[in-house]
Amino acid sequence: MHARDIMTSPVVTVTPDTTVLEVVKLMLDNGISALPVVTANGVLVGLVSEGDLIRRSEIGARDYSSWWLAAIGGKVRLAEEFIKSHGMRVAEIMTRDVVTVPDDTPVGRIAEILEKNQIKRVPVIANDAVVGIVSRANLLQALAAQHEKMLDAPSSDDRALRQEIIEMLEKQAWSDLPHLNVVVQQGVVHYWGRVHSEEARQALKVAAEGVAGVREVVDHTHKTVTLI
Repeated sequence: MHARDIMTSPVVTVTPDTTVLEVVKLMLDNGISALPVVTANGVLVGLVSEGDLIRRSEIGARDYSSWWLAAIGGKVRLAEEFIKSHGMRVAEIMTRDVVTVPDDTPVGRIAEILEKNQIKRVPVIANDAVVGIVSRANLLQALAAQHEKMLDAPSSDDRALRQEIIEMLEKQAWSDLPHLNVVVQQGVVHYWGRVHSEEARQALKVAAEGVAGVREVVDHTHKTVTLI
């Protein structure tokens, strides 16, 4: 099993000129914690995550690090810290040195990369463009779908089924695809993520069952809780 078999796709992205407030809204609206930053040509230039936002001055975060930043890096480090906490656009706060993986990277290798670099997710690259993102949650989903057969590669039929389902859901306004992930193993479709209604959950099942070659649909989704 490889990155392309478990990644969340399509990916919600932002540009370097996207405002911080727009980033916050996208994260809340889509229930995600990180956004790849791409140029107009789709080239990955950074990643903005919750970690880049928790020190924001707007939320009253206090700066406890000035003394050690000054001791270690001097005024340059202090200036960088100020930009992170006060910058208004993604280019000013994003992480620039982003760890990525090709879409044919084995899931075992991805787990090693996440552990080694102490990160929670990696963008997936194909033909120099971001085609997906693999998080720790995606790895757990793959493990749950395959049980003890985690190292078995999905067949070409499984990959074709997954792609067909994703392409079909992209055309459906009700699908909320950015909130979903699809894993196919031996013709069994596993849905992960969140849905906005029981009707949407049933529609996902009907959609997959209508694809030739699908043997079974297993629903792991949870319904979005609306706060009043």
